[in-house]
Amino acid sequence: MSDQLMKRARSLLSQLGADGLLSFKPENRRYFSGFTGTSGYVLILPETQWFITDFRYTEQAKAQCPGYEIQLHNTERPLEAILKEAGVKHLAFEDNFMTYQFYKNLSDKLPMVTLTPAGTEIETLRLVKEDWEIDKIAKAAEIADKAFDHIQGYIRPGVSEREVALELEIYMKKLGASGLSFETIAASGLRSAMPHGVASDKLIEDGDFLTLDFGCVYEGYCSDMTRTVVVGKASEKQKKLYNTVLEAQEKALNAIREGINGVDVDKIARDVISSNGYGEYFGHGLGHGVGLEIHEEPRLSPTGTKTLLENMVVTDEPGIYIPGFGGVRIEDLVVVKKDGCVVLSHSPKQLIEL
Repeated sequence: MSDQLMKRARSLLSQLGADGLLSFKPENRRYFSGFTGTSGYVLILPETQWFITDFRYTEQAKAQCPGYEIQLHNTERPLEAILKEAGVKHLAFEDNFMTYQFYKNLSDKLPMVTLTPAGTEIETLRLVKEDWEIDKIAKAAEIADKAFDHIQGYIRPGVSEREVALELEIYMKKLGASGLSFETIAASGLRSAMPHGVASDKLIEDGDFLTLDFGCVYEGYCSDMTRTVVVGKASEKQKKLYNTVLEAQEKALNAIREGINGVDVDKIARDVISSNGYGEYFGHGLGHGVGLEIHEEPRLSPTGTKTLLENMVVTDEPGIYIPGFGGVRIEDLVVVKKDGCVVLSHSPKQLIEL
């Protein structure tokens, strides 16, 4: 944990009126401590911070969590006993992650401790990315770009959507990705009208739209990009649809900067699509934040009221989806800056005919 993040975490403690903050949502736990294992608790106290884990992970925690006191928990020394040892009287917790059973166990065994939900305040700490975080996201985006360049030589009629998705996954992992940001969307032909049409056994056919929405995880951080291609020659209707989405995507991209809110960016893209007669076919928000999670705040949508700040990372991904015909989505991953944005997705956006 950087000194700056520690200061912000302790400011949150004060804001919540708590003398302890318990975090074990994997993304938050990694953000606070650097721990990459699957079991452990971060306990932030007014003057120190503890990492609580079991025998399997104590050595890993010592290596990955500098600045933390490593506390071993087991059946003889359960979590509640450690919280008592820490002297916590007012504990803030992740109410959007902790199960009711876990909460009830804590409240029953620690009747003298006040439990206070932290709401979304912990995730709010993660909204603005530090430079080292942006570097990891940019690397994940670079891997996705290379995978898109590779996959264009693999796509052809007769190959299934599932085979394309698998080839993308294998290639990204060969380049250093630890996994996928989400299950790859590979939707061709009529299925391209499904915004979240994950790869199926459908064979790609000549004349199909093929929408590929994919990303990878690099050192904990996600990437997200979408490109739509035509397998074979594009019809005039396909070209019009594609170019409308491209215009909407680029106009929104030009508007992204510090100080604008998500509603206004979304409206820019939505107005382009509506003015071309496709308004009813754009049913999702324009974009979302990306970081340790693939979907984070802020939202670029009709309800996205958060103001964009420098070094937030967001997507710009308008789409048009016409049942019985097909659909197009184009998505870039970008870093918000004071006077514009830095685009992390470098794959070409002009219509590709394979």
